[in-house]
Amino acid sequence: MSFVEMVEMADILKRAGYDGKYGPYPNPIVRKAKIMTKVVKRLHRNFGVRRSKDQLRKRWSDLKLREHDQYRRIRRVLQKNK
Repeated sequence: MSFVEMVEMADILKRAGYDGKYGPYPNPIVRKAKIMTKVVKRLHRNFGVRRSKDQLRKRWSDLKLREHDQYRRIRRVLQKNK
């Protein structure tokens, strides 16, 4: 997955509140599935990349937990774009 694709994915997930930090949700699993569907569609439309929801979910967790430097770079790019 290229850096630009990861930035796009992180942008969508942050704007949609994927991590659920902003309140109790009645059905968080369904909510996260809908958000991830948006990510899959947007990546396919913008980059022609077909990835499954599970692949993207795994990539997101890897970014946050294991790849701290990459995650910081993505956050910096997103902050500059505001």
